[in-house]
Amino acid sequence: MSGFGLVRSNRPMRLLVISRAISFVGSSMGLVALLLHLASTTVGVAAVTLLLLCGDLLPALLAPMTGVLADRIELRRLMVICEVGQAAATALIAVWLPAVAILLGLFTVRAVLGQIFQPASRAAVPTIVPDEQLPAANAALGFGEHGVAVLGPVLAAVLVPAVGIQGLLLIDAGSFLVSATLLVGLPSMPATALELGEEGSFLRHAGRGLREVWRAVGLRVVIISFAAVVAFNGVDDVALVFLATGPLGGSQSAASLLYAGAALGLIVGYALVSRIAAAWSTAAMLVVGYAVTSLGNLLTGLAGAVIVALALQTIRGLGIAAQDVAASTFIQRGVPRALQGRTFSTFYGAIGLAAGLSYVLGGLLLNATGPRVTFVIAGAGGLVTAAITGVVLAAQSRRRGVAPPE
Repeated sequence: MSGFGLVRSNRPMRLLVISRAISFVGSSMGLVALLLHLASTTVGVAAVTLLLLCGDLLPALLAPMTGVLADRIELRRLMVICEVGQAAATALIAVWLPAVAILLGLFTVRAVLGQIFQPASRAAVPTIVPDEQLPAANAALGFGEHGVAVLGPVLAAVLVPAVGIQGLLLIDAGSFLVSATLLVGLPSMPATALELGEEGSFLRHAGRGLREVWRAVGLRVVIISFAAVVAFNGVDDVALVFLATGPLGGSQSAASLLYAGAALGLIVGYALVSRIAAAWSTAAMLVVGYAVTSLGNLLTGLAGAVIVALALQTIRGLGIAAQDVAASTFIQRGVPRALQGRTFSTFYGAIGLAAGLSYVLGGLLLNATGPRVTFVIAGAGGLVTAAITGVVLAAQSRRRGVAPPE
């Protein structure tokens, strides 16, 4: 069954996907509003930089702790609380438009709540769909989160002249409330950590989650390799505009077009993966996703025209969709429910840290070598990671195949 067929036939999955789509569209609109507002302040560059760091880096550092909540609290209740909390923080920013420091604090609260929600939503999927439908379900959820969300900046551009910065932020706050209302319709999904005898502090729970991730070789390989691919390829978020307006001789509109290419690839990619995932192993899909993503960036660095770079970035989006679905399915199938919240939180935390590292080191590489070399190095590093991951996962599969039965 395809992801869209699953959404039509499975009401809880439909509610989860629609709630995620509405929330992500609203969030992307709100982010545009905040960027426009902060850019107009006297400390615009520093404020925008800090906003992005508060949104990605700080929640990533707290990931081992926040993941415990998804393993100890009933998932429907936790997700509703997170959405309502994000609505309150966003509405307060919209009504108040406080000083930069206070605004960043409120945005950090919102980002941490989002970090808590993400592993909870992924841990919820195996409770509402059977195992064989997990890839299709993850593709549908990815489409709702990352595919439809590209509408946010477009809607923001259309609406900001009419409603202003505060109006966009109020719409963002409202999207969280609509999402929370939809989530109330999900079935109860009780926590299981305490049922397995886990007691003690959050630190103890977080520590156990990290130990279990490290002990599971396949899981460790997936998380480390995914973070490595992001660390190599995340620099394209910074480098695309310089490639378009520099070596390719394009305008700022051409640069925007290149960013839209990856978004288009994600939309097509999630739709395609939802249809073919059943015929692929998660390991194969993961490695192919890494390779396609990385090759797309490597060839983008060699492109001679904007239209060629656009096509390559679209292909790169296909790879991102494949690796996202494969990694989520791998964790859902290989990790007990009692540890899935912590595992997904560690996974997303590692991605956040890798993205931050990519922005910093990639920026230095960009300044030293230029956009073409940066793309080639980023893509080559990702391809090497894909090859190593494939070899390690294949070797692990062979060892499992010859192991004596327990």
